[in-house]
Amino acid sequence: MLAAHEVTIQRSGRRLLAGVSLSVAPGQVHAILGPNGAGKSTLLGVLAGDLPPDSGRVALDDRDLSNWDLSALARRRAVLPQQESLRFGFTAAEVVSLGRLPWGEADGDAQRRIVSEAMQATGVEAMAAQRYPTLSGGERARVQLARVLAQLAGDPAEPRYLLLDEPTASLDLAHQYQCLRQMRRFAADGGGVLAVLHDPNQALAFADRVTLLQHGRLVASGAAAEVLSAERLSALYGIELGVHVSASGHRLIAPV
Repeated sequence: MLAAHEVTIQRSGRRLLAGVSLSVAPGQVHAILGPNGAGKSTLLGVLAGDLPPDSGRVALDDRDLSNWDLSALARRRAVLPQQESLRFGFTAAEVVSLGRLPWGEADGDAQRRIVSEAMQATGVEAMAAQRYPTLSGGERARVQLARVLAQLAGDPAEPRYLLLDEPTASLDLAHQYQCLRQMRRFAADGGGVLAVLHDPNQALAFADRVTLLQHGRLVASGAAAEVLSAERLSALYGIELGVHVSASGHRLIAPV
């Protein structure tokens, strides 16, 4: 399990996280929601090992992240950041291949198969030979998703963890659905997923557990259907929201 225990982060006199605890379990999708500036990306960065906490601890399999070899950690967890700054003239396939670096594999049939399967999973196989900087924002986002899927591909002896920061932000409706389905498939294969999302309906439809943050503090955490109530979300976002139930029984959260 990947877990944060009573984590506090403070930068420039501002407390970004205040005693937050959260765990990501194998076989589950765990979504983080909250208003802008709530600390969602900061918490994901802490769990990724990119931001050392000022107090508290973060552990993978009950072993502090600081005690992990970086290559070994990269074989157990992959991070899809909210923004990327890659501007080299790599092809899309070469960018996805970067995900295999922690495994120390030479360019061979196994690596090409993993890269090809990851690109097929995100619908970017037709772009394999295109230069990455020439792709649209949504296409680059899908290539980056393929990269992290390739990074964690294989037959894992131990659970692996996918950390995604707003993975659907630059995607059209069809590709948002494709991305969310990939999260569920990864969990179904025994991995754990932590995803920062803005749309509570996506969390309601695709997440097993949800954590709500506000001003760096944990507001609620638990089963998605229980946490995502109209009253709690209205208070969190400062807008009156209601939960509507369709004829087929699906719940939809929308402004009243």
